[in-house]
Amino acid sequence: MSDVYPWGDNRRFNTYSGYFKREFGGRVQKLAIDAGFSCPNRDGTVATGGCTYCNNEAFNPSYCHPTKSITQQIEEGIEFHKVRYRRAKRFLAYFQAYSNTHAPIEHLRMLYEEALAFPGVIGLVIGTRPDCVDEEKLNYIGQLAAKHYVTLEYGVESCYNRTLEAINRGHTFEQSVWAIEETHRRGIKVGAHIILGLPGETRNEMLAEASILSSLPIHTVKFHQLQVIRGTVMAKRYELDPGAFQLFGMEEYLNFMVDVVERLNPNMVVERITGEAPPRFLATNGWGSYRTDQLMVMFEKLLEQRNTWQGRLYKG
Repeated sequence: MSDVYPWGDNRRFNTYSGYFKREFGGRVQKLAIDAGFSCPNRDGTVATGGCTYCNNEAFNPSYCHPTKSITQQIEEGIEFHKVRYRRAKRFLAYFQAYSNTHAPIEHLRMLYEEALAFPGVIGLVIGTRPDCVDEEKLNYIGQLAAKHYVTLEYGVESCYNRTLEAINRGHTFEQSVWAIEETHRRGIKVGAHIILGLPGETRNEMLAEASILSSLPIHTVKFHQLQVIRGTVMAKRYELDPGAFQLFGMEEYLNFMVDVVERLNPNMVVERITGEAPPRFLATNGWGSYRTDQLMVMFEKLLEQRNTWQGRLYKG
């Protein structure tokens, strides 16, 4: 295999950082925003209680709070990231917490356009659910995408309806497919989030998800290993019956992710391969003190040791 892979650099998978360097010539920093949204499976629109695994406090940065304006959160986010990324001059406003299209379009318009008006913000990443978009919202976001960098990032979580029902997602995989295809049709970039290790799914079923996702017009994908987070319904279930869970060990998961990436469409940008929550939130022992960047180094070494790369086994 050549030192340069189909995506244009010598890393063995299509990385998020590499994509932005090719697209914009340098680093683009995401700034997380909590705009005070809820979710339809929390507020009674489709269900109550939320997803069984979810505790947003486990990943919300300290500067994010819905009592602050969008502008204030962007300002504080830039200061927060300056310590590590001093050279970042371009930013994406990342509407992260809960479902960020779950509101009337007039409210969405006000929030998104306030973020885009901030100097240095070149676009939006909007985290949401596939049942929180409709044609009117997609048409409006498509208008924004014609002028700015815009990604709609959907929590797909699983390709299997029995799993989605078990974790109280409140939507089906068919709804995910509809949202992904309709979003792409309007020229909006599509992101997808998948959790590997959800109860009841076999390793072969999880591996098959790489091929299922690869058949859809997804631009960026995030993979997270299942983490049992304190204060969730899943944590209570784990406490009652830990044997019902088959959580990945660290080395097992990294090797499994090599298997996944081998089958993944090489055009798909891999934003993350692991999730990271502060140890105080974990209801299990987790993987010790390893950080995301350390795990990434280990993953890339595994790709090299196995002499493989993203898409090697992809059948388009």
